[in-house]
Amino acid sequence: MPELPEVEALAHHLREHAVYRPVARVDLASMSALKTFDPPVSALVGRVVTGASRFGKFLSVDFEDRPDTGPLHLVTHLSRAGWLRWHTTAGVTPPRPGRGPLQLRVHLDQVGGPGFDLTEQGTQKRLAVYLVDDPAQVPGIARLGPDALELARAGLDELLDGDNRRLKTLLADQSTLAGIGNAYSDEILHTARLSPYATASRLDAAARDTLFDSLHAVLSDAVARSVGQGAAELKGEKRSGLRVHARTGLPCPVCGDTVREVSFAERSFQYCPTCQTGGKPLADRRLSRLVR
Repeated sequence: MPELPEVEALAHHLREHAVYRPVARVDLASMSALKTFDPPVSALVGRVVTGASRFGKFLSVDFEDRPDTGPLHLVTHLSRAGWLRWHTTAGVTPPRPGRGPLQLRVHLDQVGGPGFDLTEQGTQKRLAVYLVDDPAQVPGIARLGPDALELARAGLDELLDGDNRRLKTLLADQSTLAGIGNAYSDEILHTARLSPYATASRLDAAARDTLFDSLHAVLSDAVARSVGQGAAELKGEKRSGLRVHARTGLPCPVCGDTVREVSFAERSFQYCPTCQTGGKPLADRRLSRLVR
């Protein structure tokens, strides 16, 4: 799933390539992806792109303010398998709905010219697109907690105090802290040398300092590596910078211990026992059920 660094990089890419270009046509290839109906996506035709913004893991493409209707924002959440692909040329024939990964295509300048596609691989179609007057009208954005990169040290204390959830759960909860998902929560906890199962409210001041520093270091480094990369290179850039996430069975780059995994119904997380849990493997419920 694209997280804060990748979405920030996609927004930067659009600011570099799409701003000041008018919309020539919008092709909607999946009706289920579009979560709003008023205004219709055809309202974008003729509008000029004025910017691109990030709200947690949501990406907003911003269009000019008009006296009669005001500004418009094309907001998307890429979910687990979605992506934005920039193209310099595109086919002029409208895509057939339900065929292939394409969900929505925006032609800029002229039909068949430059623009971007929203795509989603796999059978579980969860990518969501909204066309709104104000990004705050998107329910997921309205529920967001503070942005992870804007969080102050005192703000972290406010999040942790009285919260008895596991750190892994807290970090990936968008209503608590916006922008961090499964991958970067693994990386932050590994860098901080904290167990994913540690109780948030029980962290002492030293551990909180370490968590805060690790959170900003991991995300800032990922943003620095990602911004300026082409949209096609971002996924590979993300994988190259990960130390434990998606590296089950490989040696930890810090201590050499084997990276382990805890699996759930639809997802899993990775950690290093030596660095994070005092050498003790965490219980994997899926594995426990298999050996009963």
